[in-house]
Amino acid sequence: MPEKTFHITLSHGDGRRLDVFLSAHLSELSRAQIQKLISDQKVRLNNTWTKPSHKLKDGDVVEVEEREVSRKSALLPEDIPLEIIHSDEQIIVINKPAGLVVHPGAGVEAGTLVNALIHHFPGIERVGHPERPGIVHRLDKETSGVMVIARTEKAYSELKRQFKAREVEKVYLGLVRGHVQTIDGRIDWALGRHPRHRQRISIRTKKPKAALTLYSVKKTFPDFTLLEIKPVTGRTHQIRVHFAAAGHPIVGDTRYGGKDKAIRHQRLFLHAWHIVFTHPVSKTLLEFYAPIPQEFQEIIHP
Repeated sequence: MPEKTFHITLSHGDGRRLDVFLSAHLSELSRAQIQKLISDQKVRLNNTWTKPSHKLKDGDVVEVEEREVSRKSALLPEDIPLEIIHSDEQIIVINKPAGLVVHPGAGVEAGTLVNALIHHFPGIERVGHPERPGIVHRLDKETSGVMVIARTEKAYSELKRQFKAREVEKVYLGLVRGHVQTIDGRIDWALGRHPRHRQRISIRTKKPKAALTLYSVKKTFPDFTLLEIKPVTGRTHQIRVHFAAAGHPIVGDTRYGGKDKAIRHQRLFLHAWHIVFTHPVSKTLLEFYAPIPQEFQEIIHP
């Protein structure tokens, strides 16, 4: 027997997305949790499975099953040190070190930022997506820098909205190979999965999505250029792929740029330095900086 059944009529759900409809009627779950519920085949539409974006119509029957099972998490708390820049009842701001994976995924089951968060902030495992609780945006494993995390469902929903609406300003510092000639520039090549190497992002793709990166030159070195970088869109590996395609790969980027023999430190020289956003509850404009890593300092301030 389904736990809940909804009968769609012209005045009750007709024309709405399935996930949006359920968000309004299962208020204890976030939209991300509902989408996970649907993808896990815990929701049936007219006795079959469908996708979160399916548009409902008059006469449809929606059945929801085993919601408690779907909310259980296999995530384990781990006492991994975190550099906390700011925390309050709604949000946490951290300085993520290079090498730390944000959340469990393919081939990674533990030792992530999420495992650390549920240790240091008990209760956060109930916020947002059950497999990546509290996470409203991500940094690559190899990228260091400032991240904001939600501690409540209200903060989670509002921060996700701000990121989707591009209301959050993110500024990175990146060290790239060679001399970048344009002092203030933009790269707007569309990005998508590489047609053959599916783990890589490329400007040569069959399913391009718009991507825009702005940058300005901060300092030039004999072999490198230090850039201040502002990704307007937030595509996977956007900064790394844009600059590699432009002939100036990020120093230390072994995936898109090969090895850098001239650099002693084996890390990606990309750092999320500055973030500006609106507090999800108080509506105060906030800005935070993540200290520049020592490896960067040794190069840009020798």
